[in-house]
Amino acid sequence: MICVDAARVGIAQPDKVLFEDLSVTITRGDRVAVVGVNGSGKTTLLRLLTGDLEPDSGVVRFGRGVRIARLDQDPVLPDGTVAEFLGDSWEVAAVATSLGVQPLLERRTDELSGGQAKRVALAKVLVGEHDLIVVDEPTNHLDLEAIEWLEQRLLATPAALVLVTHDRHVLDRLTTSKGSGKVVEIDRGRGYVHTAAAGSSAYATYLSARADRAERDAAAEATRKILARHELAWLNRGAPARSTKPKARLRTASEIVSGGPGPADLRDHDLRLGVGSTRLGNQVVELEGVTKRYGDHVVLDGVDLLIEPGARLGVVGPNGSGKSTLLDIIAGRAEPSAGVVRRGRTVVTGYADQHSATLVTDVPPAATIRQGAPTGELTVREIVAGPLRQPDHTDSALLERFWFDTTAQYAPVRMLSGGERRRLHLVMVLAAKPNLLVLDEPTNDLDLDTLRALEEFFDGWPGALVLASHDRAFLDRTVDHVLEIADGGQMRRVPGGVTGWLASRSASTSQRRAAPPTERPSGSSGSKGSKGPNGSVSTTQKRPPSGPSPSTIGRRIRDTEQEMAKLERRRDALSEQLSSTTDRDEISRIGVELAEVQAALDLVEERWLELAESQHSG
Repeated sequence: MICVDAARVGIAQPDKVLFEDLSVTITRGDRVAVVGVNGSGKTTLLRLLTGDLEPDSGVVRFGRGVRIARLDQDPVLPDGTVAEFLGDSWEVAAVATSLGVQPLLERRTDELSGGQAKRVALAKVLVGEHDLIVVDEPTNHLDLEAIEWLEQRLLATPAALVLVTHDRHVLDRLTTSKGSGKVVEIDRGRGYVHTAAAGSSAYATYLSARADRAERDAAAEATRKILARHELAWLNRGAPARSTKPKARLRTASEIVSGGPGPADLRDHDLRLGVGSTRLGNQVVELEGVTKRYGDHVVLDGVDLLIEPGARLGVVGPNGSGKSTLLDIIAGRAEPSAGVVRRGRTVVTGYADQHSATLVTDVPPAATIRQGAPTGELTVREIVAGPLRQPDHTDSALLERFWFDTTAQYAPVRMLSGGERRRLHLVMVLAAKPNLLVLDEPTNDLDLDTLRALEEFFDGWPGALVLASHDRAFLDRTVDHVLEIADGGQMRRVPGGVTGWLASRSASTSQRRAAPPTERPSGSSGSKGSKGPNGSVSTTQKRPPSGPSPSTIGRRIRDTEQEMAKLERRRDALSEQLSSTTDRDEISRIGVELAEVQAALDLVEERWLELAESQHSG
C-alpha cells in the first residue's frame, strides 16, 4: 500500500529555497529517516508528508483512506487530563508504563513540562492502528531503557515510519535493508534518497554517498580555481590598448582564487567551537555526602563525587532519577539539603539546560536578554550582544564561526529551528570561556554535523566536562567515566566510559539472575533459634561482615582519584618533555622516571578498582 507519494516537490522561505525537485514514495512497512543540517527543511518536509503544508511546486498524493499519526518536535496537547487524552485501553497502559508516562495520567496537560508533554504525545502516536507514523525527534527526553524499548516498538510496527532524529544508533537500526530502509537527505536545497544495501543500513549508504559527493565537490572547486587563475593571468597581461580592464571580471577571478565566493553553501567551513577557556586550577568541584530532598522525596542520597581537571563524566539514569538535580548542584544553581560542596576558586562554569531555555554562567555571560523585550522578538545578533551595547563585527564573526550566516544573524529567535536555538545557546555558553561545562541533554535537536563537531571539540578541550545525555553514540565518544543514578538517589561511578558501564550493567544483571533464592524469613522451618521467656522463637541473626564503612570507602576513593590525577599530570608532563628533547642523557633520565610514574599509576588504578568494587558490593 502506498501511503504517500511526493513528486518533484519544492518549498522556499522568503530568503532561501529549502529544497526543490524532491521525489520520494513511502509504502507501508518502509523506514525512512530525514537528515540535513539545522534549518535545512526537515520539519517542513514532515509537514508536507502529513498534508499539513502545501508545497510551492510539485504534488503530494496520499493513499486512499491512509491513517497518519504525527509527533511534532514541540507538541501542543489539548486541554484535559493525560488519561483523557490517551484513553484507557490495555495498549495505552503498556506504552505509558514503558515511556514513564504512567505517573502523569491524572495530571492536566497544561501542567506538564516540555519533556513530559513530548512523552505523552509519543505515547498517543504509538497506540492505535496507523498506516504511516511521522515522528520528529522521538528520542528527546527519553532515558536509555525507554529508547531501547522504542527501537523495538518501531521495528515491530507494520506501519510506514518517517522520522527525524539525531540518535545515530536509532538511525542505523531503523534503516536496515530488512525494513525497506531509506534516508532522505536535504543538502543545499537539493534532495537525495539513499536506499539500504543488502546487509547494511540506509544510514551507512547515506554516509558513503555524502563522502563521495564531498570529494567530487572538492575536485570541481579545484578545477574552478585553476580556470579562474588562467582568466586572471590573461586579464592582467592584456594589451596596452585594452588598459581599461573589466573590473567586475578581475574582482570575480581574484575572489575565486582567494577562496570565494564559491557555490552557495549553508556551511562552507567547519564548525569552530574553540573560543578559549579560563585557566583551571587543581580543584574543580567536590561533593561529599550530598543529599537533596523535595519534601519527603529523596532525589540524591549521600552522593560523593570528585571532579578533577580534565574530567569527562557522563550522567545516566531513569527519567526522574535526579540527573538534572545533580547537574544543578554541580553548577551551583541549587543547594543540597545536606552534605558539602567544595568549588575551586578558578572555576568558571558554563551551563546549558536540556530545554535550551536558559543560560547560566559564573561570570557575566556573553549574552543577556534586553530588558523589557520578549526573547522571541530579539534577533540573534541582539541576543549575543546583550542589553548594554549594539551588535558589532565581533558578534558577527563569532556567529559565523557557529554557522549563523548574515541572514540568520538578523532573524528573530522565534524563527530559528530547535537545533539552531540549541546552537545559539552553545555560542553563548562557550563565549564566556568556561573551564567547567555542565550540559543537560546537549544533543537534543542538533543535526549530525553539529554533533560530530561537538564531539571533536570536547576531544581536545582542556576543561572539565559533566553532561547528562541519552545519546549512546555521543556518550561513547565524549566521556571516560559514567555516573549512574539509580532509584533512591544512590550514585556509582563506573570507569571505562559507556562500554565499561554497559559491561558492568550486563554483569550485574547476570549476577542477579544467577543468584540463589533468598533464605526464608525468621521463624520459618530451618531457622535456628532459642525459645524466649514467653515461648516465642528468637532467631539468631548473622552479624554483618566487618569492614570499612561506606563513608570510609568513599573517602578512600576520593583520595585515590586525587592521587591518580596527580600521577596522570606528571606522566603527561614527562611525555611532553620526552618529545621535545634530543639529548640522550636527558631522554634516558626522563624515560626512567616516566616508567616509574606509569608503574605507580597502574598500582593506584588497581587500588581504585578494588575500592569501587567494594563500594558497589557493599
